[in-house]
Parts: sequence; C-alpha cells; structure tokens
Amino acid sequence: MPDSNRDDLSVEQFSSLFLKDVALMDVRAPVEFCAGAFPTASNLPLLNDRQRHLIGNEYAEHGQPSAINLGLGLATPDIRAQRIASWKQFIADNPDGYLYCFRGGLRSKITQQWLADDGLHYPIVEGGYKALRRYLLEQLTRLCKQGNIILLSGATGIGKTQLIDGRLGAVDIEGRANHRGSAFGKTFKPQPAQIDWENQIIIDWLRCEARSDAPVLIEAESHLIGRIHLPKVLQEAMARAPVLLLQASMADRVARLYQDYVEHSLLHYGGGSDDPYAALYDDALGSLQRIKKRLGGLKFQQMSELLSHATSLLREQNDSAGFYQFIEMLLTDYYDALYQHYQTKSESRLVLSGNWSEITNWLESNQQSIQGHSVAASLAVSQHARL
Repeated sequence: MPDSNRDDLSVEQFSSLFLKDVALMDVRAPVEFCAGAFPTASNLPLLNDRQRHLIGNEYAEHGQPSAINLGLGLATPDIRAQRIASWKQFIADNPDGYLYCFRGGLRSKITQQWLADDGLHYPIVEGGYKALRRYLLEQLTRLCKQGNIILLSGATGIGKTQLIDGRLGAVDIEGRANHRGSAFGKTFKPQPAQIDWENQIIIDWLRCEARSDAPVLIEAESHLIGRIHLPKVLQEAMARAPVLLLQASMADRVARLYQDYVEHSLLHYGGGSDDPYAALYDDALGSLQRIKKRLGGLKFQQMSELLSHATSLLREQNDSAGFYQFIEMLLTDYYDALYQHYQTKSESRLVLSGNWSEITNWLESNQQSIQGHSVAASLAVSQHARL
C-alpha cells in the first residue's frame, strides 16, 4: 500500500527521482505522452485525445469553469471507473511513485481527488511534466558548460559503439537513438521521440556524475543521428572536448560492417520477408541513394552495380566477397573522406590514438587518476607525456 503521508514532490527532489528510477504515472493525453515523456513514466490518461481536444476548445471559447463542466460531463461513471481501476493497479505495482500532468495543475488534482474519493493518496509532481523537463534541460546545460567529457572518435566501422556499449562512465547517444549515425545506420528499431532521447541521455549522464567525477565518455557524432539532432549546447561541448582516437585495420572494419549491414539485415528480413535478399538489396540501395549527390553519378552507378552483383553472389553461392568489396569501396570513397575532415578539426584536442586494447587500457588506468581533476588538466598531462 502507498504511504498516505507522502508529500508532493518538489523540484529539490527531482534529482533523486531520476537517479532512483522512480515510477511516474503520466495522466496527460496520449498525444502529449508520445511527443515526449520520461523513461520510467507510464501513460494512464485522465482524458483521451478527443476529450482533451474538446475540452481545450471549450476552455478557449468559454473559459475554465465551462471547460471543467464539460470534462465532468464527459467523465461518465463507466469511464471514471475504468480510469480509477487502471490507476489503482499502477499504484499497487508502484507504491512509491508519483503522478503528473502537464503543469501539475487541474488534471493532476482531479486524478488525485478521484483516488482520494476511493480511499487512496498518491502524491503529485509539483509543476508536472513541464517542471521535470525544465529541470533536465537545466542539467544538460550545466553538464555541458562544465565540460567533463572525453570524446571517442574514429572512422566508420571502427567499433566505437561496441566499446561504449554497457560501459560505466559512458553515455551511449547512438544506442539511445536506435541508430548508428550514418546513411546505412538504421537498426530496425524505431527511433525515440526527440524529447524522449534527450531526457534519457541527460539521465544517463546524471547517473555517471553520481557514480564518479571522472570525465564521461561520449562517441563523437555529427549534429544528426538518424532523425535525432544533438542539442546545440551538447554540440558545442563536444567540439571543445579532448579526443581518444580508436583505430582498426580496414579488414576489421569491413568485417564489422558486414555483420552490421548485411548479417543483421538478413536476420531481420528473414523473419518477415518472402525474399530477405531482395529486401536487403532494396534497403542498401535506398541508403546508397541518400548519398548519391556526394558520391557523384559515376561512382553511384558503379556501386549500384556492385551491390546488385554482391546480392546475387550471396543469394546464389553464399559468397560474401561481393559485399566485402562493396563495403570497402563505401568506406574508401565516402565515409573515410568525411571522417578525415572531422579528424583534421580535432587534431589539437587529441589525447591518444590507439587500438581497442590501448584505448580501453587508457580509460581504465586513467579512471582513478583523473577523478577530481578537470578534463583540460588531464589533457595537458597526457599531451606532455606524449612529447
């Protein structure tokens, strides 16, 4: 049973809420929830989308009292009983949680009152969704200005995401975006709403900060990860951060991308397509067409023909050689040229260039020694050691 003496949640407690994964009951309409919410929130709306629209129009035309009366009229006994039943189940599962609406106003108070009428007290987040969202954006600005970041850089297919994945002290911005950050980078998982992604990476970063004052490892990215865009304040912080440059052979990169681009796609399409090879080809050709302008017409034609040949070879002879050739050409003629431009701009911030073992060893050996020191100081020490 929930504690009937728990107070509503104030802004001073927001940090603990996010760090402890406290359950949240979001009583906004589904359309609001889909536009942006928090990782531990469940949408159990007071109003559905249609009701919200009708009441919003009534409020705009005739004011709040008329809108309240309309809402009470729409809340038939059956609807009210359904809402209360779903809320009670959530509360039974999450007795230490909180509820919120957009601003912590009328919808939250009506929800709380209906529950109280049924014998349950469940506290509100003061200020609602808007206050929680504002808090996280303020934390992002603070963290970025503090600049306690190290970037993991490296060419496409080098294994940056795999090195970051699951690592304490890292924020996996690509993983949270469900995208690998390139024209061929979709993962067959839907990308989150922009706001959902922002909320999640900020919380991830806050957790890193709570565990340690060591710099947070973030993968170097352009301003876009699929359709997710990096906030300007984060882009600026990343542009100032020291850099670890991960290196690998062309053979290793091609093999990794074959697994990501080809094997992963065939596994996905094999579960729902009559012809997974045709689906693989169409998918890869669509990605190739997105970079046609940069490749140029002749190179695009050559790579399209190679892609067709590679697909046939794999389908008919189970021979991956064509795709290995296609991927190497894609790296050589497109991705590496783009990466070289970025690398040139970040050379002055380079701390270490090395393979997987050298980078991970550096991270582990420096995890303790750089705690309590600024990233800038750590960079100066590392650069001095290289001279």
